[in-house]
Amino acid sequence: MENLTIRPAAETDARALIEYLDMVGAESDNLLFGAGGCGFDEAQEARFIAAIRSSPNSCMLLGLDAGKIVSVCTLQGGFRPRIAHRAELAVSVRRSHWRRGVGTAMLTALIAQAKRVGLRVIELQVRTDNAPAIALYEKMGFEKIGTFAKFMCVDGVSYDAYLMNLYL
Repeated sequence: MENLTIRPAAETDARALIEYLDMVGAESDNLLFGAGGCGFDEAQEARFIAAIRSSPNSCMLLGLDAGKIVSVCTLQGGFRPRIAHRAELAVSVRRSHWRRGVGTAMLTALIAQAKRVGLRVIELQVRTDNAPAIALYEKMGFEKIGTFAKFMCVDGVSYDAYLMNLYL
């Protein structure tokens, strides 16, 4: 997407990020949270962003279109020495921006950042029925390493997830 601006999140983004999470949570059942967002208030979200920013192996990137958040990618690295080379990936994109190259652009930027900080493994979980996301991750080099049965429950229905890794 040509008008996409990608930048690191700052604590001052907390309110806009909560509004974004409220919106995307209502748009998709593929996220770990639903309508109403992730349950953080503005102060908690600002502290979370600060923690990510202060971690040497974590980062949060915002994708903006006309100044509005349309995507968020987060890498949370392990803090114990034996797992500090790994980070867990979380990605969301507003429905209005699906299939417009936003996910590819965001993951490209995040993977570059992961390499800069010396990460060697990026891991994620994705619902097995989320074909567009799986295709994106595979295009970016992720490989399936297993299946987590009953990973998520939405409205009383259980969904499995693939465990996927990217080896840098």
